[in-house]
Formats: sequence, structure tokens, C-alpha cells
Amino acid sequence: MTRLILAAVVLLALGQQASAECFADYKAKQDDPLRLHYGVARVSDSACAGGPGAAEGELAPRLAAGGWTLLNVLSVFGPEGLGERKSSAGEYFLRF
Repeated sequence: MTRLILAAVVLLALGQQASAECFADYKAKQDDPLRLHYGVARVSDSACAGGPGAAEGELAPRLAAGGWTLLNVLSVFGPEGLGERKSSAGEYFLRF
């Protein structure tokens, strides 16, 4: 019985971990004319676990497809950090 309870707890923890949400805040630019923006984007759990460097690899192609060059990823964070960044990101909140 104890093993069954332990297995259930492990499965619940893995399920919650798999559905975790991860985000990155970043700075990007366009040239000619120079335009800058701060944004927040959803990234994969693996990018979150790998830190800002891993998130850069995921975000750079997305931004490039929209005509932007990624300057840097400032941080990666969970859903608890979204509220404080929403107004700063403006139209670039979860856009890319």
C-alpha cells in the first residue's frame, strides 16, 4: 500500500512538472531605423532549465522571423513573474 501511495505522489509531481509554464524576458532591436523593444515570451521547459542562454537559442529564430534581432535574454521565470512584467512589455507581452 505504501508503494502505491508513493507511486501516486511521484506521478502527480511529474505531471505538474511537465505542465509547468516558463517564460523569458528579453531585449530586441531592428535596424534602419533603429528600434528597440523589451518583451516577454513563453519558452520551453528545457529552455527554462537551461537558463537565459538556452532561452536565447529558442527566441532568436522566432524574433528573426518577425524582423527583430535578439540582443539578450534577461531572465527566465515561471508564471509568478508575469504580472510584474506585463505593463513593461506592452505590445510585446507574449507576442513571440
